[in-house]
Amino acid sequence: MKILQDLSELPALVGRDVAVSDWVTVTQEQVNLFAQATGDHQWIHVDVEKAKAGPFGGPIAHGFLTLSLIPKFFETSMEIRNSRMGVNYGLNKVRFTSPVPVGSRLRGHMKLLACDPIDNGGVQMTWLVTVEREGSDKPACVAESLTRRYP
Repeated sequence: MKILQDLSELPALVGRDVAVSDWVTVTQEQVNLFAQATGDHQWIHVDVEKAKAGPFGGPIAHGFLTLSLIPKFFETSMEIRNSRMGVNYGLNKVRFTSPVPVGSRLRGHMKLLACDPIDNGGVQMTWLVTVEREGSDKPACVAESLTRRYP
C-alpha cells in the first residue's frame, strides 16, 4: 500500500504509476446483487445455465459492476493521511475492453495523470485506472477517474 502523509506529496507523482490494489474476486452473488440494485437482469449476467451456452461459456460481470470496484481499488492501494475527505468527482473516459467472467480476480493499477489545486486547499486528481484480470493479457476496463481530496 502506498502511504502519503498529506496532499502536498501528490504533485510530484503526476505521470507516475502510483499504486496497485489488492485482488478482488467477482462472485455470482455480487453480480446478482448488482443486477437487483440496478435493474440490469440481462441473462449473460444472471442466468448461469443459459450463460454457459453463451459467447463466454458462463456468466460475466456487468461492465458497470467492474467500474464500481474502482473505489475499492483505491481503498486497498493507497492512503493519504492528514486528509479529512475524498469524493468521487466523475469520469472522463471509460472503456470495457474485455469481459469479466464470474470468478475472475481483478485489481486496479493507478497512474496519476494530473493534480490541480481547488477551493479550500484541496486537489482534483485525474487517475488512469487500469483494471487487470488475472490471467488475461488484456485489461477488463480502462477509466479516467476524477477524485477530489481536502485537507
